[in-house]
Amino acid sequence: MTRTLILAPVLTALLLMIPVAHAGGSAAAGKKKAVVCFACHGENGNSLDPQYPRLGGQYAQYIVQALKEYQDGQRKNPIMVGFASTLTEQDREDIAAYFAAQKPAVWTLRGEVSGSHKRQGTSL
Repeated sequence: MTRTLILAPVLTALLLMIPVAHAGGSAAAGKKKAVVCFACHGENGNSLDPQYPRLGGQYAQYIVQALKEYQDGQRKNPIMVGFASTLTEQDREDIAAYFAAQKPAVWTLRGEVSGSHKRQGTSL
């Protein structure tokens, strides 16, 4: 009985220390909201143009944070600031969920996409 009385407050305190999980985003909704992103980052988030970051398979929370930083002006890129400035918190979560759900492309040292025979900048 005394053991229960001692453990109950300790367990309650531990449970209160666990961070509340975010509801997260919807990848399906994110695909619709990310259409404008596809022009630079590609539909699957794996741009073939090296000037654009690959988002496919990136951690969702990283994408959410990056979009928030563009919106807040902490990150400076006129194109991204323009796009991010209109996003709501749910939009950021949905877009991040979509890109996080995509398979990342991995480039080999020969400039090929892993699992493919297509060389970067050339056609077969």
